[in-house]
Amino acid sequence: MESSTNLQVLNALDGAKTQWYHFTAIVIAGMGFFTDAYDLFCISLVTKLLGRIYYHIDGSLKPGSLPPQVSAAVNGVALVGTLAGQLFFGWLGDKLGRKKVYGITLILMCVCSIASGLSFGSEPKGVMTTLCFFRFWLGFGIGGDYPLSATIMSEYSNKKTRGGFIAAVFAMQGFGILGGGVFAILIAAIFDSKFRAPSYEVDPIKSTVPEADYVWRIVLMVGAIPALLTYYWRMKMPETARFTALVAKDAKKAASDMSKVLQVDIESEQEKLDEVLVNPKHTFGILSNEFFKRHGLHLLGTTSTWFLLDIAFYSQNLFQKDIFTAIGWIPPAKTMNAIQEVYKIARAQTLIALCSTVPGYWFTVFLIDRIGRFTIQLIGFIMMTIFMFILAFPYNYWTQPEHNLGFVAIYSLTFFFANFGPNATTFVVPAEIFPARFRSTCHGISAASGKLGAIVGAFGFLYLAQNKDPAKADAGYPPGIGVKNSLICLGVINFLGTLCTFLVPESKGKSLEEMSGEQEKEAGETQA
Repeated sequence: MESSTNLQVLNALDGAKTQWYHFTAIVIAGMGFFTDAYDLFCISLVTKLLGRIYYHIDGSLKPGSLPPQVSAAVNGVALVGTLAGQLFFGWLGDKLGRKKVYGITLILMCVCSIASGLSFGSEPKGVMTTLCFFRFWLGFGIGGDYPLSATIMSEYSNKKTRGGFIAAVFAMQGFGILGGGVFAILIAAIFDSKFRAPSYEVDPIKSTVPEADYVWRIVLMVGAIPALLTYYWRMKMPETARFTALVAKDAKKAASDMSKVLQVDIESEQEKLDEVLVNPKHTFGILSNEFFKRHGLHLLGTTSTWFLLDIAFYSQNLFQKDIFTAIGWIPPAKTMNAIQEVYKIARAQTLIALCSTVPGYWFTVFLIDRIGRFTIQLIGFIMMTIFMFILAFPYNYWTQPEHNLGFVAIYSLTFFFANFGPNATTFVVPAEIFPARFRSTCHGISAASGKLGAIVGAFGFLYLAQNKDPAKADAGYPPGIGVKNSLICLGVINFLGTLCTFLVPESKGKSLEEMSGEQEKEAGETQA
């Protein structure tokens, strides 16, 4: 039974039937995640185009390509910004309130999306430097969206369907990836029909028309539109009752706000709140021994699983174009002009998103409150491990042209079980198991650990997956272990994620206060 110490306003939220405001909150928070995914992953669609535009060597028999260190910076700098933003805005969300910080992150994302597309300079170095600068701050804004969106959705939800609602916000990431691919296909098709160029084999110089420079800029700038569409509604949302009551200590304001949202009369219970907040179980700090005693293993579980998951997930997403090229699913660059290559890469990413990424997210949405977070995460990690090893050990078999479709099918299943698995649950759980006054901070720490894994994946996989051909060393490529061994590494990483999952508690069907211990009375008292 629920403790009598819990406030009426919190009980009302936990027991509320699914209402229109739930769906409104999902859309408002979810459009931020649509933008996040679009902005983070659209760069993988245009990195090869950037290489052909800015790094073509006159007379070269191969299309231009970004030097490995430049490619790593362009792909990874937004992830570094995201990590910093998750830590900073996660902490700020617990200090100032979720709503106050929510609008700041959105404005930053919009401004930097546009600025990324306007990157300037007369030399490649200038363009890449300004692009990386603005993408860092874009990532900083995106980082804030993780803890704030998750915390807001968890604190607005009822306990029966809370997991599905939080997962639905995160599922918009799949539509963001899909939207980026579809838009890139449309832009590439329009520009190719209007400014058709010969393939590189026919004419290396004319295969990259001057208008190709507009393609990547437009793709990056469009990321600002979905975020702008929801700014007004973000500002209209009231602060969450759990922050207002348990952190700001204003029961009257919490009751008033939620009375309007739930359309019921709620008693403020300020005296009862004051009694609860003087309890020592509600006053320990995040760096205290009491916190680590109660939540230390939980934080270790959420950080380690997210870290391991993102090494694999971001490696797969950011560099799937290289894998598809290696197995022959995307034709060699020299057989296409620059804009056609964008089209082919975007088409491959869109097919993967449509067939596996998006369905995986929504399987989680519909099943997470039925079978639980722990089960979904465990199944996801196990299946990802199995499929990675299936791809890795007979890698030479999959690279043969007649087996390419089989490779793509199995590769798609790793995306499906990432999203019907740890990619969704690692986002959901940290928003449920920590006290209200640390919830945004702890989610930000967990998410930042994930982005550290993403950085390892983005930078590490680029180098590890380089072909071991000694001839490449002469061209400035670092030595690598090859794609096969990289896939084996990712399989081992997923297996470690399976083991770390056992540190994470199950939160299905429990209130936030029950999970965080904020309902507990002092020792010697009896639970109601």
